Amino acid sequence: MTDRPGPEVPQPELLPGMVRATVKEAQAKARATRARNAAEAAVAEVGPVARVLVDVPLAHLDRTFDYAVPATMAEAAVPGVRVKVRFAGQDVDGYLVERAEETDHTGRLTPLRRVVSPEPVLSPQVAALTADVAERYAGVRSDVLRLAVPPRHATTEKQPSPAAPAAHGAGTGAGADTGAAAGWAGYDHGPAFLSHLADGGSPRAVWTVAPGDDWPTLVAGAAAATVRSGRGVLVCVPDGKDVARVDAALAAALGPDRHVTLTADSGPARRYRDFLAVSRGARRVVVGTRAAAFAPVADLGLVVVWDDGDDLHAEPRAPYPHTREVLLLRAEREGVAALVGGFSRSVEAAYLTPGGWAHELVAPRERLRSAVTVAIAGATDFDLERDPHGAGARVPRQVHDLVRSALTSGPVLVQTPRAGYALALACERCRTPARCATCAGPLALTSPTTPPACRWCATPAVGWACRECGAHGLRAPVLGDARTGEELGRAFPSTLVRTSSGDHVLAEVPDTPSIVVATPGAEPVAAGGYAAVVLLDTWLLLGRDDLRAAEEALRRWSNAVGLVRPGGRAMAVGDPAHPALQALVRWDHAGFARREAHDRHEARLPPTTRLATVTGEPGAVDDALTLLAPPPHVEVLGPVPAGPDEERLVLRTPRAHGADLSRALGDLQRIRSARKLDAVRVRVDPQQL
Repeated sequence: MTDRPGPEVPQPELLPGMVRATVKEAQAKARATRARNAAEAAVAEVGPVARVLVDVPLAHLDRTFDYAVPATMAEAAVPGVRVKVRFAGQDVDGYLVERAEETDHTGRLTPLRRVVSPEPVLSPQVAALTADVAERYAGVRSDVLRLAVPPRHATTEKQPSPAAPAAHGAGTGAGADTGAAAGWAGYDHGPAFLSHLADGGSPRAVWTVAPGDDWPTLVAGAAAATVRSGRGVLVCVPDGKDVARVDAALAAALGPDRHVTLTADSGPARRYRDFLAVSRGARRVVVGTRAAAFAPVADLGLVVVWDDGDDLHAEPRAPYPHTREVLLLRAEREGVAALVGGFSRSVEAAYLTPGGWAHELVAPRERLRSAVTVAIAGATDFDLERDPHGAGARVPRQVHDLVRSALTSGPVLVQTPRAGYALALACERCRTPARCATCAGPLALTSPTTPPACRWCATPAVGWACRECGAHGLRAPVLGDARTGEELGRAFPSTLVRTSSGDHVLAEVPDTPSIVVATPGAEPVAAGGYAAVVLLDTWLLLGRDDLRAAEEALRRWSNAVGLVRPGGRAMAVGDPAHPALQALVRWDHAGFARREAHDRHEARLPPTTRLATVTGEPGAVDDALTLLAPPPHVEVLGPVPAGPDEERLVLRTPRAHGADLSRALGDLQRIRSARKLDAVRVRVDPQQL
């Protein structure tokens, strides 16, 4: 049997009609492609060059790149918009920062891929500020832009912003504005400061607030004076609790719907909506946390930073900028007024006044004496004679007497440095720290009904015995707010005791007799001010292994004492001879900051010097030390161990040459990035050493 070829069946694609249709379709696609390519190749007649800052976190690529602006994108591609460009073989995001007529590039420019959104989100002022911040902190500009511009929310972007309020006038809050003016009258040169703002001037001041003053109202008064001159205001505070207070004060001083709040807790939609209201010019008064320092406020006239010593103002992400420094750079670049305020005064803020860059705003000594009376338990021979055992007591008799008398007129605030119940335990007989038998971790008590347990592995320490003396008794040398509240509740059984710390932070308490136990930073605001404030365990804050221990302790104590009502009393339990406690008693924060600055100048420490650290694996730090080309005035210290498998290099130079050190570190980062060496962390003026 043989195979015979069957009749040939014509293939569908070879039929004449289908061939002609396929050819026509291909020709039409080719014509469309040529037309599209021609349209893309046609470059805009005006401003054909787009200078784009690509979102690439590589230091050696931290500059603008030139691209061609297609004619089809000529209207949408305006400075400040988000764009997509072809870079290193892939599509990347970027910001169009400038349109130009010419380019230094000798070849053919690659066209923009597309304009992501026609919404300008990067103003020229903020673009220049991000460059200054990146250079100041030896960082990459793309990292700063992530802090300055929030992520895009397309749905929100399509919605219109609210109508802009009247260009002049302080709104409807005339009563609040009058109260703020009266409050500023209590400070030397305070009325002149407000008058200068209202006249369109740019005064710069370091402001130490008197105890009992409603500082949000005073800040709102300064904002209202600036608004009357037709300019915008930017206020940065440490946390959301302070944002809420300033928000309410601005609403009272300016009227409703005349300002916005910018915080990370707002959520992506609301945060982007408020950001667009600012960038579109609908709102020109902004209050927020550290990211708000880059808000694109139109016609900016005043920048305010409150409590600049708070570590929440220090950005934990690279390049680690500080809110105070960002606002001062902005004030210098844009020529606007600046106000650095707080109940205490940081050494960096005090350093602004001797050279005349800023002036002091302080209350007269007579007013400070009448505002609050601060005492230290056991500071006099009479106190020791009356209470011989008070020097060794955690809560001396004087504190009990103060709390008892103050409860007759209002609430009492008790500040304790530690949260929890009993976070450290020791042998009752020999005072040896109690350790876990399993992992040698510290033992702690979480409540009065639970047995001691390890803070590391959570193993209960049932039947614990001291390894040194064999005793079974335990004592708590350090008590938290929960245990403190429990003891005060026993001492004052008919009084309501509240605690505020950790995840349970109270914003306000009523003006009724009660005891409020709070950790630093979690103190709620009393409606009429506290009748008395008590500071316990002051040695804990002073005993920290930190360059800023005394400065930080005074700041936290001052913030608590600042919540007292006018004429109230405060008492601290600690060493009466310590300079920080003496400064608190005299309310002499300026003098304390000057002495700290003098001591740091002799020790060649910030802020009189510019200091930077380079941290990483030992090999990476050695490479950095080899490649670094520091100016002659830079002193190189180290490297020294900085943790498991890490070393740290410390660089310092006189403050006048600080910019040279930052530039040298920036060059180092670019060389390391181009050679793809192991990464190191560069921090300029770190908060902690």
